[in-house]
Amino acid sequence: MGVESNTSWGDYLDQLESESIHIMREVAGQFERPALLFSGGKDSIVLVHLALKAFRPGKFPFPLVHIDTGHNFQEALDFRDQLVATIGEKLIVRKVEDTINAKGLTEQKGKFASRNALQTFTLLDTIEEFKFDACIGGARRDEEKARAKERIFSVRDEFGQWDPKLQRPELWNTYNGRIHKGENVRVFPISNWTELDIWNYIKRNNIELPSIYFAHEREVLEFEGQFVATSEFIRIDDTDVISKRKVRYRTVGDMTCTAAVESTASTLDDIIKEIIATKTSERGETRIDDRVSEAAMEDRKKGGYF
Repeated sequence: MGVESNTSWGDYLDQLESESIHIMREVAGQFERPALLFSGGKDSIVLVHLALKAFRPGKFPFPLVHIDTGHNFQEALDFRDQLVATIGEKLIVRKVEDTINAKGLTEQKGKFASRNALQTFTLLDTIEEFKFDACIGGARRDEEKARAKERIFSVRDEFGQWDPKLQRPELWNTYNGRIHKGENVRVFPISNWTELDIWNYIKRNNIELPSIYFAHEREVLEFEGQFVATSEFIRIDDTDVISKRKVRYRTVGDMTCTAAVESTASTLDDIIKEIIATKTSERGETRIDDRVSEAAMEDRKKGGYF
């Protein structure tokens, strides 16, 4: 399906949108206490847009839930609050900092000390607190190898763990949400989308995004070929090279583990051209924490990470 054909590309996006809306309505129909996990990133913003199409003029049949590590980009937090105020839906925020204090967890040490692994504890506690039986997320199959193994309805056991070898078949858009007490399902409505699909959909629907997705000048630390925004959350050494660069973000994670890319792309058309030209996945190019090992994401997901 070529991007040069506006009609065929539009039809393709219509198909993706229709499938995603169907999945969201299946969640509403099959589960008693679903939730939509919201990070403030482009994928979860698209999920909110799809939910508006699926359920308006009614209210969402689920709250938005943000697991806040405390290391977020302020632009993403500001956008989160602005969006929630605009659509008038319920937002639940639970903080990793509170979990660290309550459970006496040990934080990661080092230059880019991330709380990504500790998010799992807060997420599982939140699922238990509200008795969520389904959590909708914005993962896509093209992001990372472990995420490509997921089903659209992906069952977690009573401990929140995922076994990639024990998954249910999904045929003809039929999704099985039956679970035992204590289990929950992670649902991925945009699992069949790519990064390019997301950007084309954002452009077609004129969806607003946090400003950091577009080129801007920012002070960054140059580290092993990546540009990491300077902040109170990373350790600055005397030998570090710090400069001001024109950059943007392909993905919005924590400031401790998300690198920027040099870019002059200030419009959606510019970004789409960049994505078409790139040969590196967004996580492969910008996520420091995924470089720990080939199985880094899969190991976290097996333990309950989204």
